Amino acid sequence: MPVTVRMLAAGGAAVAALLGSSFTGVGGEAAATGWSTPPPDKIVIDVATVNGSGCPAGTAAIAVSPDNTAFTVTYSDYIAQVGVGSKPTDFRKNCQLNLNVHVPQGFTYAIAAADYRGYAHLEPGASAVQKANYYFQGSPQTTSLSHKFTGAVDDSWQATDSVAVTALVWAPCGELRNFNINTELRVNAGTSDPTRTTSFMTMDSTDGSINTVYHLAWRQCP
Repeated sequence: MPVTVRMLAAGGAAVAALLGSSFTGVGGEAAATGWSTPPPDKIVIDVATVNGSGCPAGTAAIAVSPDNTAFTVTYSDYIAQVGVGSKPTDFRKNCQLNLNVHVPQGFTYAIAAADYRGYAHLEPGASAVQKANYYFQGSPQTTSLSHKFTGAVDDSWQATDSVAVTALVWAPCGELRNFNINTELRVNAGTSDPTRTTSFMTMDSTDGSINTVYHLAWRQCP
């Protein structure tokens, strides 16, 4: 069975800065209750910068859903590993995305939920951590969330971040504030034998179905 981790925060703390609402079901579909209708005009997301060992140039792609309710980030070379065949620096991989989100006039948005997926092979005694950090340019509020996985594991994994709808923080109306996403995968050999085994964790999309989904909430500006 796939490994699923869910994090629910009560709001009010730093976690409440950018995430809200909830997912339903193992598939990670967002529940749209309480979210305003998305704008009819298409939103455009430009990647201002992309840096990190987990997303070398040309290995990260972004697509906006046709109904403007979400955007996905797809990686093709995001893997952290320890053990046989690994370099000393391979235990940690990260990716920093700086996004220009072009919002139709008269609307503002918030990041309502985040759903991470990948594959993990962790030997008995090994462990892994998936971390994410979000913030709007110029905002003092930063969200940092992490999920830990413990071996033995050899299956797909999913991690979901969620807080209350009332905790949503909205991009300022009429301003273009870049949205920053920093993610990290880290694998620890622990009590496993890295001279004889390999443990790894991916946020990779070799089959086209593994990606990260950020769900959007919308409202009209005053």
